[in-house]
Amino acid sequence: MLKLSRRQFVVQSALAATALSFGARAWAANKKIPISVQLYSVREDCGKNFDAALAQVAKMGFDGVEFAGYHTYSGKAKELRQRLDDLNVKAAATHIGTGSLRGDELKKSIEFHQTIGCKYLIVPGDGDFTHPEKSKALAETFNQAMESLKPLGMACGYHNHEGEFKKDGGKTYWDLFAERTVKEVVLQQDCGWTAHAGLNPVDLIKRYPGRTKTTHFKPTIVGDAKDKKPIIGQDSVDWASVYQACCDFGGTEWVTVEQEYYLEGKTPMECTEMSLLGLKKIIG
Repeated sequence: MLKLSRRQFVVQSALAATALSFGARAWAANKKIPISVQLYSVREDCGKNFDAALAQVAKMGFDGVEFAGYHTYSGKAKELRQRLDDLNVKAAATHIGTGSLRGDELKKSIEFHQTIGCKYLIVPGDGDFTHPEKSKALAETFNQAMESLKPLGMACGYHNHEGEFKKDGGKTYWDLFAERTVKEVVLQQDCGWTAHAGLNPVDLIKRYPGRTKTTHFKPTIVGDAKDKKPIIGQDSVDWASVYQACCDFGGTEWVTVEQEYYLEGKTPMECTEMSLLGLKKIIG
């Protein structure tokens, strides 16, 4: 048996540790963030036949779905969980009202979403967000909800549109909300709306590291660019840079495609699939 001196052992151990560290970094660099779809993208299909709509987006290759209502599964958490399991898709997040984060409604929200395996409870808008006084109380609502959600491995968060970037006292309401809430409260940036407001989504991801647990990639045309189309990879947003920021700074667990505008002659389902394919082409 070959015997190593203490010096040789230390050197070789260090080399091994370096190799492992490099391997871990390489694995992390190659790891893909799972992609979900905000079901609002295909809302008419969901309204007509929710089961069929779920099956269709699963067939496209989405890893998960973000809910905007539960249609025929309202109040039927176990049945919905079974449906998701059958389709091999996850509940990436849900969009719910602020009232669902308060009091007894929060308890009901927790029970339902724990059953379907949904970790993130996201509010997609609240008029109080941009109110000079009420915005403070709204932020506290999220902080209080987190006291119940954090021990369960869940979190609440807020989803922006364009208005959240209006300013109060020199700071945007988005920044004020971030400052007033604990770091576990998710800042679900809709990067399309951010770009539409004239801001760079990458800057906001970097400004609040680890808080972009879930985010929206919504194809957006900025200005009157005639050569752009509302499809990821054909629009105005530099999605490659945004995705990289999600990997490097965001702590992002879900990238969610939201298709709000459609090409003439194409259905919402077709456009949603085109954006998914465009995103996959970008991230490789």
